[in-house]
This record gives sequence, structure tokens and C-alpha cells, in this order.
Amino acid sequence: MMPELKQLIRLQQLENTATEARGQLEDTPARLEALAMALAEHAEVVDAANLALNEHRTSRATLEKDIAAVQSRLNRFKEQLMSVKTNKEYQAMQTEIAVGEREVGRLEDQLLERMLETDDLSHNVIQAEQRLAEEQTRVDTRREHIEQECAAFQTQLATFDIERSKVAEQLPSQTMSLFETLARGRKGVAVVEAKLGRCTSCHVRLRPQLFNDVRSNSTLIQCESCQRILYFAEHQAVAR
Repeated sequence: MMPELKQLIRLQQLENTATEARGQLEDTPARLEALAMALAEHAEVVDAANLALNEHRTSRATLEKDIAAVQSRLNRFKEQLMSVKTNKEYQAMQTEIAVGEREVGRLEDQLLERMLETDDLSHNVIQAEQRLAEEQTRVDTRREHIEQECAAFQTQLATFDIERSKVAEQLPSQTMSLFETLARGRKGVAVVEAKLGRCTSCHVRLRPQLFNDVRSNSTLIQCESCQRILYFAEHQAVAR
């Protein structure tokens, strides 16, 4: 293979690596945002569970106050019962006491239900907090991994710049200019393999003579369709 073509292939490999690294770095904010959103969803579940528990406790406290108020009124009726003077007043007071006792019984039944519900709601809070803690651990681990990846990609890009400069120095200025022009216009891909008689980038079939010329790797040949520089991987010949 001609040295110039070998250097172009190496340059393209560096470009591919750099493009992938840049893509990963560009995706980093979205990946971190996804982690934050996942954590926020778990936090919202905890908030909702705590809100339900607090509202339930408030309702229970109100119910306890209502029972105390009815019980206080009932005690007054019982005290007044001893001082009534007529049978009519006595019967009226007994009716009030009976109504109060039924009301206390009804409210106490509701309070018992609230007490049982409190256990379930408290359990919901504990479970939600446990899941949040687990998610926090997962997010922290994943975030650390992403940050390490970013650091590696940034190092990779710095290395790429150095190696790219070294390779570029070994290429004629005209060849380097062609590579850069093609890369800009072809989404960073200027050099591609020709395989099975086709350009592996645009997949257009090459003329037989052109493909035979590419197989020699002895000169720079461009795809007649996409204009990318073609080369023939030597391992293909071995595989046959």
C-alpha cells in the first residue's frame, strides 16, 4: 500500500475516533439530565407519600378533636341529668345523651380506621424513601461513570489533535486539503473501504476496472458517486 494512502487511512481512523468522542461529550448533558429526572421522579413519590401521610394525620387529629368535643358535651348532659325537675326534661336529656353516645361511637370507628390506615401510609413513606436512596446510589454511580468517560474522551481528543498533526505533516498539502474538503462535506468521512465491488459509504457499485485499480492501493482513487477516497483492505485478499 502506498504510504500516502496508509497515512490517509490512519487520519480517517483518528477522525472517526474523535467524532465518536465528540458525540459522547455532546450527549453528556442529556445523559446527566436523564439521571436527574429519574431521581426527581423518585423524590416526587416520596413527597406524595409524605403529603398523604401528613394529610391523614391532620384528618385524624381533627377527628380526635371532634370526639373530644362530643364527649365533653356528653359529659355536660350527664351532669345536667341529675338536676332536671320534670320527666319531659329528663327524657329530652336522655335523648341528647343517646345521640351523643351514637356520635362518639361513629367517630371512634372512623378513628380506628384512620389508625389502621396510618400504618399503611407510614409503610408507603418508608418504601418510597428506600427506593429513593437506592436510586440516589445508582445515579451517583452512573454520574461518576459518565464523568470518568468524559475525562477519558477529553484526553482522547487531546491525543487525537497531537497525532493528527503528526500524520498531517507527512501528507502533501494538496492531499491534506482534499481530505479536509471531503471531510467537511461528507460528515467527517473522507476515506472509506471498497468491498465486494462497492463503496462501503454510499454503497454504489464501482466499475470493475475502477475496483481493480482500488485493489492495488497504489494510487489515490475517489468514488465516482460520493467522491470519497477509496482503499482496499488487505485482509480481504487473505480471506479469499
